[in-house]
Amino acid sequence: MVSGLLDSSVVIDILRGYTPATDWLVTQAHIGLTYFVWLEVIEGAQDKRAQSRALLLLRRFEIVENTQTDLHWAVNQLLQYGLSHSVEAFDCLIASVHPRLEVPLFTRNLKHFRPLLGSLAVNPY
Repeated sequence: MVSGLLDSSVVIDILRGYTPATDWLVTQAHIGLTYFVWLEVIEGAQDKRAQSRALLLLRRFEIVENTQTDLHWAVNQLLQYGLSHSVEAFDCLIASVHPRLEVPLFTRNLKHFRPLLGSLAVNPY
């Protein structure tokens, strides 16, 4: 089982070689991510080379699958926080496994994830 999951903001920092992110990553044991993070990271690739680099990094992490219950949770969170906190659908989908697993989401985007996850949303560096 994973000890925490990455948000795309942290994966992007790692891809960019941001020293605090890469230093933090080497201290982590068993980190994972969801397919929704995969999609966001791959979508952000500007060309084939960047896409290949992203895929190499993403494959290093365990994939945590969303359940049907997670998806229902995401819909409810979007209805509750979408308008009031500008939370987006992908944020809800990325966050949806955390209440079930009770592990942190490592993210630089606390503004959108704290309403959804409270203290499970953690800025890692």
